Amino acid sequence: MKYQGVLPTLTERSRRRWAAVEAQSLGHGGVCAVAAATGLSRTTIYAGLEDMRLGGDLPAERIRRPGGGRKPLTRSDPGLLLALEALLEDATRGDPQSPLLWTCKSVRRLAAEVTRAGHAVCPKTVATLLDQAGYSLQGNRKAREGASSPDRDAQFRHISRQVRRFQRRGQPVISVDTKKKELVGDFRNGGRQWRPKGQPLEVRVHDFLDKTLGKAIPYGVYDLTHNEGWVSVGIDHDTAQFAAEAIYRWWKKMGRRRFPRAKQLMITADSGGSNSCRGRLWKVALQRLADRTGLTLAVCHFPPGTSKWNKIEHRMFCHITQNWRGQPLVSHEVIIKLIGSTTTRQGLRVRVALDRGQYPLGLKVSKEQFDEVSLVPAGFHGDWNYSISSTC
Repeated sequence: MKYQGVLPTLTERSRRRWAAVEAQSLGHGGVCAVAAATGLSRTTIYAGLEDMRLGGDLPAERIRRPGGGRKPLTRSDPGLLLALEALLEDATRGDPQSPLLWTCKSVRRLAAEVTRAGHAVCPKTVATLLDQAGYSLQGNRKAREGASSPDRDAQFRHISRQVRRFQRRGQPVISVDTKKKELVGDFRNGGRQWRPKGQPLEVRVHDFLDKTLGKAIPYGVYDLTHNEGWVSVGIDHDTAQFAAEAIYRWWKKMGRRRFPRAKQLMITADSGGSNSCRGRLWKVALQRLADRTGLTLAVCHFPPGTSKWNKIEHRMFCHITQNWRGQPLVSHEVIIKLIGSTTTRQGLRVRVALDRGQYPLGLKVSKEQFDEVSLVPAGFHGDWNYSISSTC
């Protein structure tokens, strides 16, 4: 607004000098800000800054009449912009003949391709033309969840009703899931932490598994009622037996004391992974868990593609990740301490233990073994909702 107010009274020199004064008063980033607000090029503003540096010893300058100066390339070469946009459209639409389909679409490469097509242009001009045409540098955005089940919303309502019903009756409700597997060793861990300036922690350049230290597999159990959690850190494989063992450890160390009169246990879980709704091993492991605890297990799975709504993700796992950000996970002991020290203002408390058990892959469940599971499907979506009672 200030620029438009004084523009009619400014000459070419005074215009760039005014812009230079404004940029200088803004400090760092001022040139870019003034260029964006006024439409003047940064080169012009830098020329104004040079005029200010020279002070009063400026030579006389001829003032060009309106319309003078170099004309835009798009005026002398009307086909330039069309050629550039065609090149981008071919790459966007996946034209197999496009030279940019499998290459990085940098302004330097775009300038080379347009020049090869007969329109001489430099990378800086290409960047300017793209900005004027409404293009900008953009990354990918996670927005497509794929086809969702028609009963997705109904399943969420069903889970919500079940949770409220169990909590009203004083029965435990937990959310379970496996956190991202972590390499153990002096590997880079995302995030930053406060350290003396210029003294970052040095870690390995390549993230290759250290066979001596191995990996860590955190499987979490989150108590929705008391805002408490348990994490079993495995060192072997993420299997259904490992998941059931983690739930049993939670019950033995935390759940039994919190719910001394519990007869049932509600488990909310994703539809895939070690606790897959279609996995026979998961149901056999739950039967063994029911027999060990004497509880009737009511299981509700979230619909496919909706794992981010699992409570454990944004009530416990995210805080664990934030607590160890920027800290190399150099040993299982360090991982245990970092998880166990995770707290929030809302009072989250997490207990953790290392599970050194072996959980082999490739186990098969026979029809006879599966028939021994006391599985009772629910009336609504029995593949997602079912109960397993103790046979002891």
